[in-house]
Amino acid sequence: MIQSMTGFGKSVSELPTKKITVEVKSLNSKNFDLNARISSQYREKELELRKIISKSLVRGKIDLSVYVENTSEETSSIVNQAVVKKYMEQLRSLVNGDETELLKMAVRMPDALKTEREEIDETEFQAIEDAVEEALTEINNFRSDEGKALEKDLKLRVSNIEDLLQQIIKMDPDRIDGVKERLRKGVEELKENVDENRFEQELVYYIEKFDITEEKVRLENHLNYFNETINSEDSNGRKLAFISQEMGREINTIGSKSNYAPMQQLVVQMKDELEKIKEQLLNVL
Repeated sequence: MIQSMTGFGKSVSELPTKKITVEVKSLNSKNFDLNARISSQYREKELELRKIISKSLVRGKIDLSVYVENTSEETSSIVNQAVVKKYMEQLRSLVNGDETELLKMAVRMPDALKTEREEIDETEFQAIEDAVEEALTEINNFRSDEGKALEKDLKLRVSNIEDLLQQIIKMDPDRIDGVKERLRKGVEELKENVDENRFEQELVYYIEKFDITEEKVRLENHLNYFNETINSEDSNGRKLAFISQEMGREINTIGSKSNYAPMQQLVVQMKDELEKIKEQLLNVL
């Protein structure tokens, strides 16, 4: 079963003095690319979170946001009194103003407030990990639901190519007969006597150049392999992309060898379906 690389997950946890909100968003990407926005207090734990996320999401452009909101009346920021007093002294030397107004100006100056660095609370970080796991579960469910829609569309496109291939197979004998007839008419128009045996030999050689039997068989095998892969337990967008490239090679060769307008029209339709497959595969995990 395939999964989409697009998804969103969110988790909110409440602690006695803090509220933890975790959001995970993913978009399609060739590799695993994580952009993490977390509190500076937990920066040293980012590698642990990265490992958890990479194991769960595997691939994609991932945005992780961890918000830790203090819900108690306590604060780790305090007024740097010495700095604020110094600012006020300097302001008084510049202008005679109300003390309250000077204070308002001083506390807005750099270093007027200082934040005491808190040690990492392991209980709190465990709550963050749990919230991340919960958000990952949600985003994977989202990816699976999106994957079902992708799978349905991909199977439809493959089925359409299979139908077009069957039309080409049925049409092929008429194409060969048409090629032979054109060659015979061309010889007759020359009004020259030809050695029938030699003509037949040349005709066989010429027809072999336009033979698409191998391409038809290989394309059919690629289509079957694509369906087997899409029905497997694992989601493997890269593998499906490789198979689609092989499908494209066979379709292109059939088109270049066909030399028959009705068949070339079917090939154009096959190419159109294949392009839609490739577009969808860009978003498959």
